[in-house]
Amino acid sequence: MGGDPHRLTRWLAGTAGARLPRAAQRPHRTPDPVDAEPGEPEALGAAPVDPGARLPHAMAVIRVERGRHPSGREAFGFSARCEGLAPLPYISGATQLRPPAIGLGNARAGGEAPSELLRAIRRWSANQRRLADWINRARAEHGAELHLLIWDDTGYELPWETLWLPADPGHGLAGGLLGALVVMSRWTTIHELDHDLPHTPGVCAGRVLGYFHREMRHDIAAFRDYAHQPHLRMSSFLDALDEHPGEPTGLVYMAAHGTYDERLSALSLAEVTWAELDERAMTVLQEDQALVCLNACHSGRFVDNGAGGEDALRGFAELFLRKGAGGAIVTAGKVGDNEARDLIGQLVREVTAEPERPVTHSLRAFRARALDDFGPLSDIPRIQHDDGKVDKDGQKRVLRLLYSFMFQYYGHPLTTLLLTGRRGDEGPEGGGP
Repeated sequence: MGGDPHRLTRWLAGTAGARLPRAAQRPHRTPDPVDAEPGEPEALGAAPVDPGARLPHAMAVIRVERGRHPSGREAFGFSARCEGLAPLPYISGATQLRPPAIGLGNARAGGEAPSELLRAIRRWSANQRRLADWINRARAEHGAELHLLIWDDTGYELPWETLWLPADPGHGLAGGLLGALVVMSRWTTIHELDHDLPHTPGVCAGRVLGYFHREMRHDIAAFRDYAHQPHLRMSSFLDALDEHPGEPTGLVYMAAHGTYDERLSALSLAEVTWAELDERAMTVLQEDQALVCLNACHSGRFVDNGAGGEDALRGFAELFLRKGAGGAIVTAGKVGDNEARDLIGQLVREVTAEPERPVTHSLRAFRARALDDFGPLSDIPRIQHDDGKVDKDGQKRVLRLLYSFMFQYYGHPLTTLLLTGRRGDEGPEGGGP
C-alpha cells in the first residue's frame, strides 16, 4: 500500500504513540456521525466525532449500520469518507432492507443454486449504486493505493466482498467484484476494548500454533516449511494457547468444523462452544497479537446477543480480536471439504509469500485469481442445459468462486505476517496416530 503507513496508524489510533500491545491500554474512539435524511430510516447507535477529522492518504471508511424502514422492516444504511472526495452522507431506503437471501452462508448443499445466489447478489449490488459509484470515484482518485475499511455493525451478513462495481471507461476502471478489485478489510465494534476501530497494524511474526480436527489433518501440510506446533486434541491446543511458550507466535490456525445458529450457545468450533472459548485467557494472543485464521465453516458469522441481555454482535472474529489477535481470517459460510483443502493451501501460500505485503493485499490477489479461473462474470452458467439436465459443472464453477470470496479479513488494513522457518522435525502434539 502506498502513502505513509504511520499516518494511517495515527488516524486509526487517534495518537502518534508506539504500538499498544495490551487491549486495556487502547483509548476510546467513537464512530462517524450518520444523520439520516428526512423520511429515511433512523440509524441506530450513532455517536458523534469530529467531522473534520482527516483521513489518511488513499484510505476510505464505509460505515454500515442498522436502520428501520418506515414500514417497520429491518434495514441498513451507510455513509463513507475518503481523502480527496466529498463524503457520502448517510443513505438508506426501500432497496436497503435486510437481505437474508444473499448472504454467502446460503451457498451450501440444499441451498440456493449457486448461479441464482450470484445473480441475486448482482441485483442487490445494483440497488447500492450510489455506494458503488462513490467507490469508483475513490478508485479514480487513488488508483491501486486505495484501501477500503468496511465497518459493518449490522450483523446482516452483507456480502461486501462480492459487491458488483460497474465499469467506468472514462477513468479506465474495470467492473467486477469489489474484493477482487480493491484492497479491503472489515471491522466490527469490539465493545469491551472501549474503542471502535483497530489502532495499529499487527506485525504478526513467529511460529504457527495449530489445531487440526481429525478429519482435517491434511491442512498440516500447508505449514511444512514453517516452525509449527500442531495439535490434534482441542484440550492440548487450548492449554498451549493459554500458556506463552517463550517464543513468539505469528499465526494461530484452526482447521475444524464449525456450527452456526441464531442462538449464541449453538456457535461452536470443533465441538467447543463460543462461551467455552470465551472463558479462556488466550495468553498467546495477548502477548504476541498473532493473526488468527479459522478454516472452519461459518466462523465469520455473528449472533445478535439481545437474548443474552446485551446490544452486541458476538462471533468468533469478535472473540479472537477481543482476546488480542492482530487480525482474523474467517469464513462467511460452509466451504466444501475438498474445495477447502485446496483453497486454504492457496490462501496460506498467498499470505505467506511476501511477508512485507499486508494480509489484505494477499487476500485481494487470492480473490482476483479465483475470478480469473472462473472467467468473465458476464458468463454465469444457467441452472439447466437445453436438454433440461442440470449444468453440474457450471454450478460447481460458480460455487468455487463463491467459496473463494467467503474468506474475510477483520483487522487493521496494514497487518503483515512473517512466519518463522522450520527447525527440524516437528510432529503433532496432543495425541492421535
